[in-house]
Amino acid sequence: MSKSKSKSKPKSKKEQRKAERRLKREERKRNRSAAVKRARRERKKTHMIVFLNGKQKWVPRPQLIDGLQVEEFIARNADPIWLHQNELWELMPLDHET
Repeated sequence: MSKSKSKSKPKSKKEQRKAERRLKREERKRNRSAAVKRARRERKKTHMIVFLNGKQKWVPRPQLIDGLQVEEFIARNADPIWLHQNELWELMPLDHET
C-alpha cells in the first residue's frame, strides 16, 4: 500500500507543527560538497573544541614544534645565553655547584 500525499491541511495545530518540523528536517538533510568537506578538514586541523562556562567553543590549536609546545621546546633546546637575552630567566638552569 502506498501512502498518497494529500494537500489538505493538518487538522490540529499540533499536527501542523509536526508537519512543519518534518519539512524543515527534510530541507536540512543534504550531502556536503567536496569544497565544504575540505574546508571542514582544514578547520579541524587548525582549531579544536574546548568547554568554557559549559559551552563548546572553537579555539585555535596551540602551536607545536616537533610535537612539543613552544615553551617546552624552548626550555629543552635553548642555551643560557639565549634565555638571558630573551629575558626567560625562569627557564635558565640553576648551577649551585660553587
